[in-house]
Amino acid sequence: MLVKFRPLMATAAKARAPAAVAASMAAAAERDEHVHYKHTDACHHLRWTAKESYEYMYSRPWSRVVDFYADLVRAGGGAAGLAKLFGKDEKDYTLDTTGENYVTTSSEKQTVTISTKDRGGRWERVTFKIVLSYHGGSFDGWQKQPNLNTVQGLIEKHLGQFVDERKAKQLEARSLSIEGCAVVAGRTDKGVTALQQVCSFYTWRKDVKSGDIKHAISEAAPHKLKPLHVSEVTREFHPNFAAKWRRYMYIFPLDEDAKLTLGEEYSSTVLENSEHNIKPQSFDVAKVDEILRKLAGKTLSYKMFAHDTHASRSVGPPTECFMFHSRAAVAKLYSANEDYKEDMKVMCVELVANRFLRKMVRVLVATAIREAGAGAGEDALLNLMEATDRRATAPPAPPEGLCLVDVGYEDFSKQRCLIVN
Repeated sequence: MLVKFRPLMATAAKARAPAAVAASMAAAAERDEHVHYKHTDACHHLRWTAKESYEYMYSRPWSRVVDFYADLVRAGGGAAGLAKLFGKDEKDYTLDTTGENYVTTSSEKQTVTISTKDRGGRWERVTFKIVLSYHGGSFDGWQKQPNLNTVQGLIEKHLGQFVDERKAKQLEARSLSIEGCAVVAGRTDKGVTALQQVCSFYTWRKDVKSGDIKHAISEAAPHKLKPLHVSEVTREFHPNFAAKWRRYMYIFPLDEDAKLTLGEEYSSTVLENSEHNIKPQSFDVAKVDEILRKLAGKTLSYKMFAHDTHASRSVGPPTECFMFHSRAAVAKLYSANEDYKEDMKVMCVELVANRFLRKMVRVLVATAIREAGAGAGEDALLNLMEATDRRATAPPAPPEGLCLVDVGYEDFSKQRCLIVN
């Protein structure tokens, strides 16, 4: 009997299908009609679409910025190399190697006072803090990945010679290459440069010296990866969780030789939409600075400005960040390359926060430029915090312009900021 009823049940299901399919098609049509996020403010008709914003960003002469970062890494000056852009003295921004730049909490201080001689296991291991710079255009990002040239993969390969005998045997038993383990303050994407990135490495061997590690990393990729300072620190040190702030710099080319038209179909210097409203083809750096300033001194949720909002072990909700400093200014990009006869006019964006979400800096920069071009108010970014759709913000700016300047383990001081009044 059950077999005989199956065709009838199938017929009934087919009878209900058209209504369900129609509803699904209607919903899909509605989604297709609203591909772009519909802003409701007064300047919504002047705002670039995601495609227009993307094409504007990627039409810039990024090779000059890439070469500039490469020169900084080769020079080995770390964050001090950026001081010249703003007429600052490099001596005020040199890497402090007199101490470990790591301030322990009160509870950690009590732990450190306990002699490690009375402990075994992990308390006997030696931890090293490594400050290094690397050129983003030469690597496929920081994180180790199969068949890719990553910073972490290269460093861990050269740290393998310092692995203790017990761990080396364990790796050999599992048919794995003998490599060290490098923990980093913050992973960088492909194309992103770092001037004073911080990572750590530990071993149970007592004969390993800081100079040995620095020499090994120096040979990994000359002129592309450069260790600036290596020091022995307490076991409690963790480059990520112990960090109190991170500083990023984004350099955006402003030269007139860049293509400003957004697509071949636009031959004029302006874009017009169906309402005959002219869209801007440029933006005011002072307006970008005005918009970014509103973020400083606030703890905000940046979920609309990130591609990854998974929970974190950091203090606070997974999308909240406290912005210490956020400024933008015009500068001249110098170059040692004789092919570049003139300095390039650029916009520099300096952001300092306790933490950053994935692609957060690049989305913030691209969105601030878009909002400035549309003539939005100074609260433009703050208003977008309340959005419920990621399409409310602009696509990430190109990674070539981004640089991790340094990481701080002491309280933040504005005296070290590069862009000030």
